[in-house]
Amino acid sequence: MSSDIFEKCFDFQTANELKKMGYYPYYHRVESQQGPEITVEGKKRVVVCSNNYLGLANHPKVIEASLKATKQYGTSCTGSRLLNGTNDLHEKVERKFASFVGKEDAILFTTGHHSNLGALSCLVSKSEVIITDKLAHASIVDGCRLSFGQMARFRHNDMSDLERQLIKYQGKRALIVVDGIFSMEGDIAQLPEISKLAKKYGARVFVDEAHSLGVIGKNGRGTGQHFNMEDEVDVLMATASKSMASIGGFIASKAEVIDYIKHSARSIIFTASLPSACVGAIDAALDLIQQEPERRIKLMDTAKKMKKAFKSLGFNVNNSESPIIPVVVGTDIIAFKMWRMLFDEGVFASPVVTPAVPEGQAIIRTSYMATHTDEHLDFILEKLKKVGKACGVID
Repeated sequence: MSSDIFEKCFDFQTANELKKMGYYPYYHRVESQQGPEITVEGKKRVVVCSNNYLGLANHPKVIEASLKATKQYGTSCTGSRLLNGTNDLHEKVERKFASFVGKEDAILFTTGHHSNLGALSCLVSKSEVIITDKLAHASIVDGCRLSFGQMARFRHNDMSDLERQLIKYQGKRALIVVDGIFSMEGDIAQLPEISKLAKKYGARVFVDEAHSLGVIGKNGRGTGQHFNMEDEVDVLMATASKSMASIGGFIASKAEVIDYIKHSARSIIFTASLPSACVGAIDAALDLIQQEPERRIKLMDTAKKMKKAFKSLGFNVNNSESPIIPVVVGTDIIAFKMWRMLFDEGVFASPVVTPAVPEGQAIIRTSYMATHTDEHLDFILEKLKKVGKACGVID
């Protein structure tokens, strides 16, 4: 065995092998604003892999607010939120977000990943337990691992398995953690059943609304509103990098919980605060989410249309209930091959392979925006039909 800690780096050849085959799908250079069409490495392509659900990432009001904030506050806050990095714009959007989601208070982290990392690692202490869905986002898993508590996982959206874990850890303080909309599967957490079990066993509920805020619920407030159960969500997380057209992440809850996180979460205490350009964009996006509900309606209509069309073509889209529609293609190599063929045909999609999905269940992850036109959607369907047939995924 080599004594060089870099040996694993020198042995890593997966990316090089994909590059040699012409199937490497990662780190492709985007040369334009994010929208339904973007320029990728010199060629315009229709995007079907963006999380820009409401199409606000290049909205004039969002850009204007970002520029205005930069002119007022400069390009950096130069320190952590705890020390010198908090300004009145941070506090403004925290109040606005908390009011929007119906919670007493909120705290703004520098990224969505940092939000889950910080909140989960400090909320769950030794002798306590986090019980989370097996398909929860990587940032949830990372937050669980950094806590001093135990982590238990239940089968995806399987309420009997969740109860099994709650029984197993009965007597310990427990936090149930789920995604609102699951980022690869596109289905929604079964919040009514989760809430019922949480009450039965004395647990708290934490919902990651990264892909659901601005997307579901009567006013776009996410999973709790979707089920008319907002008060049953004890802690709500949302990233600003999707519907809110920026970067950053919020945790919202009772005032005492937020105060504890502010003074305990290492990923906010030891990280420089979010630049004001990003905060200004969030401020404007929060207004637009509430002022332009037609974007959300259009988005969900598009999702229904595409799910129905994919199924009629013979594609397996699992149990998607959202603008995230996974097209199941089989082996990893088929996913890479389909990605390459779609890319060459002018469609920018995302292949998702093991270990992100079970072996033999690789997908082309498609996701939609309120700004996709019928022409864009027809083009996507045409190309996926062509490529799906060429790869033997559909007849």
